[in-house]
Amino acid sequence: MSLHAELVSCLRAAWLSGKTRPMEYRMAQLEALGRFLGEKHQDILEATAADMGKPPFEVELSEISICRSELNHTLNNLSTWMKDEHVEKNWATQLDSAFIRKDPYGVVLIIGPWNYPINLLLVPLIGAIAAGNCVVMKPSEISRNVEKLVAEMLPRYLDQECFAVVTAGVQETTRLLENKFDYIFFTGSPSVGRIVMTAAAKHLTPVTLELGGKNPCYVSDTCDVQNVARRVAWGRFFNAGQTCVAPDYVLCSVEMQEKLLPALREAITEFYGPNPRESPDFARIVGDRQFQRVQALLGSGRVAIGGETDAEARYIAPTVLVDVQQEDPVMQEEIFGPILPILTVASMDDAIAFMNARERPLALYVFSSCKKVVSRVLECTSSGGFCANDTIMHMTLMSLPFGGIGQSGIGHYHGRSSFETFSHRRSALLRGAGREALNTLRYPPYSPSRLPLLRAATEHRRTSCTLL
Repeated sequence: MSLHAELVSCLRAAWLSGKTRPMEYRMAQLEALGRFLGEKHQDILEATAADMGKPPFEVELSEISICRSELNHTLNNLSTWMKDEHVEKNWATQLDSAFIRKDPYGVVLIIGPWNYPINLLLVPLIGAIAAGNCVVMKPSEISRNVEKLVAEMLPRYLDQECFAVVTAGVQETTRLLENKFDYIFFTGSPSVGRIVMTAAAKHLTPVTLELGGKNPCYVSDTCDVQNVARRVAWGRFFNAGQTCVAPDYVLCSVEMQEKLLPALREAITEFYGPNPRESPDFARIVGDRQFQRVQALLGSGRVAIGGETDAEARYIAPTVLVDVQQEDPVMQEEIFGPILPILTVASMDDAIAFMNARERPLALYVFSSCKKVVSRVLECTSSGGFCANDTIMHMTLMSLPFGGIGQSGIGHYHGRSSFETFSHRRSALLRGAGREALNTLRYPPYSPSRLPLLRAATEHRRTSCTLL
């Protein structure tokens, strides 16, 4: 038996013992996770800085604060979420009990990415613990310092009979996926998502795939250009553009582009100074391979702002491209770097047609002071999430499920949705052992004369309504 198979077997035995089911156990593990975030706060700041030069402010906001918010929200609501959900009954079951129980799946695998290595590993973990599962966590090997921190420190806080961290590269992860898990939660690229889904299919294992895509941002002619520039620049260049919900490209009229460019230049200077390379608030690309890929995209269109690079420091300046064509390389893949292409369209309808001609994105943004424009874009497009007059901020609401659709992902989480993702909704009907006379109508030998009464006892009737 391989080490991975042995690990999964041990965790499954722990889960089958029922150890993770009591609410008190789940709460204790969640509180221990909170202590990890508090006591290893400085270590998290140092590890993310070492991996990709992530500014402490961005780590606080996008890694630690979001995890703490998710954790507190879960601790505050777990007792309510765990309650059986009683359901409507037909006439035949009026004396019985019918409900949905939120059962844990069992042993789940969470594969985290490198761009937000704390947030995107621990937020799903919170949901998995809350739902009563045992968990194998696989942090990304690309963010090496965070991987080392999580692998060495997190197990000291959690019950090691039920929770484990595995460090693995591509080949080891492939072998890990050969094991039978009861649920797999993956965050990463669509190409790797297909590999994960293929492996899961061999065991008929359900999955959540949090992927990505090219998130469009339509800027209408009716908007506050300065506000738009600041909010788009913040969303695009936060974490040096290495954010799955960052606006990937802008669609606007030629007239709006002429107004937007100087406003973007001003916003970038305001945020990062005249030389962003020297700013303590601008991150770096995570690795050499990623740097080379993003740098190659600078050849698309024409650089209107930025464009400077430093391979040794893995630095790419906040960059805006214009004169970009649909066929250019920068429009063929998710950018995942500090580059913002602007494409011009003749009208809102053309922008909607452009977006709908492509794979459905993880997020879709629209900026307009006209509510009709916002409503039309929302009504006529499809995406994992939608945000009007800002970027990224919809992710901060625990009350909004976060996830993709089509190419951008399967399933969702955050808040109660995290708990539900890792819970099996088990249907339960508890009938009395007596009252057998009520059941004789359904037993053979059958008689057509019984059908009217059986239908009345089991069928739902359509209620009449009047449309006003």
